[in-house]
Amino acid sequence: MTPPNAASGARPPLPPFTRETAIQKVRMAEDAWNARDPERVSLAYTEDSRWRNRAEFPVGRAEIVQFLVRKWSRELDYRLVKELWAFAENRIAVRFAYEWRDDAGNWFRSHGNENWEFDERGLMRLRFASINDQPIRESDRKFRWPQGPRPQDHPGLSDLGL
Repeated sequence: MTPPNAASGARPPLPPFTRETAIQKVRMAEDAWNARDPERVSLAYTEDSRWRNRAEFPVGRAEIVQFLVRKWSRELDYRLVKELWAFAENRIAVRFAYEWRDDAGNWFRSHGNENWEFDERGLMRLRFASINDQPIRESDRKFRWPQGPRPQDHPGLSDLGL
């Protein structure tokens, strides 16, 4: 038997969000991005989802997948932490930081903010990201868990002073 949410394409938690469900949605997004699986990540977005990510403007799941494949082929050893900033009805604002290295071994910490808007099924239809890159030394890294989701006991951005 197919679960009811799977048949409808719903991705709980659904709007309108409470503080608790908004925090849950943010952590689910963080975990999915840390898995670095473009196809899996794309399923959290509507078929016609629109993004602004730096100077790129992907529209739809196919372009989102292409964008993520390019991103994670350049941003190696990627580790991401997201934190809820604000929420209302079907919108969530987050701040985030991620660490990565380029193919020459240079490390960066990228800081940013995202504004998300969801449809009634809990799929993200709009994603607007603003991001700044900061060169760091390898010894200054703060995100050192094995690839995959951040461990539950790993500090968040506020705890790390980021």
